[in-house]
Amino acid sequence: MNTTLKLVALSALPFVLTACELQPKVSDQNGFRGTGMNHVSLQSVAETEYDVPAPPYELPPPGGPSAGEVYDNVQVLGDISADEFNYLMAAITEWVSPDEGCNYCHNPADMASDEVYTKVVARRMIEMNQTLNANFKSHVADTGVTCWTCHRGNNVPENIWTLPEDLNHGSVKITKRGQNSPVPETAYSSLPVNAVASYFLNEDTVQNVRVASTGLYPSNANTRSTMETENTYALMMHMSDSLGVNCTFCHNTQSFGAWNISPAQRGVAWHGTRMVAHVNQEYITPLTPVFPANRLGAAGDPYKVNCTTCHQGVNKPMGGAQMAKDYPALLAAPAAMAAEPEAEPAAEAEAEETT
Repeated sequence: MNTTLKLVALSALPFVLTACELQPKVSDQNGFRGTGMNHVSLQSVAETEYDVPAPPYELPPPGGPSAGEVYDNVQVLGDISADEFNYLMAAITEWVSPDEGCNYCHNPADMASDEVYTKVVARRMIEMNQTLNANFKSHVADTGVTCWTCHRGNNVPENIWTLPEDLNHGSVKITKRGQNSPVPETAYSSLPVNAVASYFLNEDTVQNVRVASTGLYPSNANTRSTMETENTYALMMHMSDSLGVNCTFCHNTQSFGAWNISPAQRGVAWHGTRMVAHVNQEYITPLTPVFPANRLGAAGDPYKVNCTTCHQGVNKPMGGAQMAKDYPALLAAPAAMAAEPEAEPAAEAEAEETT
């Protein structure tokens, strides 16, 4: 009897172990052989073909009266033609409110009114799109972004985050055995639950992402604690999970900290962290008074973005589909915005070498 049970258990073992393998993987060499620079990704993700919405109709030719001349209260996009304005509005409706239609943002009895809060938000989000496409090419390149990049047909993007209700203890939520609570923002790792917020709330906090020391002993140039590395590691887990990549996608195994031997993607990711923080600081948090209570988190802050909001598990959102090129109005910088040059990651690296 016991022998029979053992044989049954052994025969079932391969199936049990197979269940532990989440999905088949594919591996691409990302450096010299023997260096461990392999990029591992899920086969299903690598082979996915992304279906993005086509333009609502053919882009109207330039010319004709401007949107500002034809419609009232056009505070953004007033300088493009009314025809192109209507074309973009039709696309945004499909991207953000395919079920509700225009009434999601407008009072149908008075389209110029700002009484519907979503219109105020949408106006600012259009400016955000323009800013990212014009000033953050170091991250979005010529692919650019549109409202679809985040929303994917939803009123609210599916991948968002807010601050914990208890801000004083949000970064050390204790559970059994003294471990931190695993949350999706840190790829369900047992790390500080509020770690991503420490980098993505404003641009200034992103400057000290790296805490690795370049020396053996504590010094005036090496004052960061071991505990502080948990926040950095949580951010790295978040980025790895968001992009569906492993560490060697951005780092060289010979020296994770050295910029001169890192893959080019590390520089792109460096600018991406600044871009995410810029979006939250300059475009989303200032809208807090505009949002109703049901669009705020436990701490009273609005839903914010992180890497997953756009990437959703792939290193290029939607597999690199270039939607923005069909919407020239989103590629132009906002009329009132002066372009600000971005710092290069090499300069940042020199500053971080001492942290």
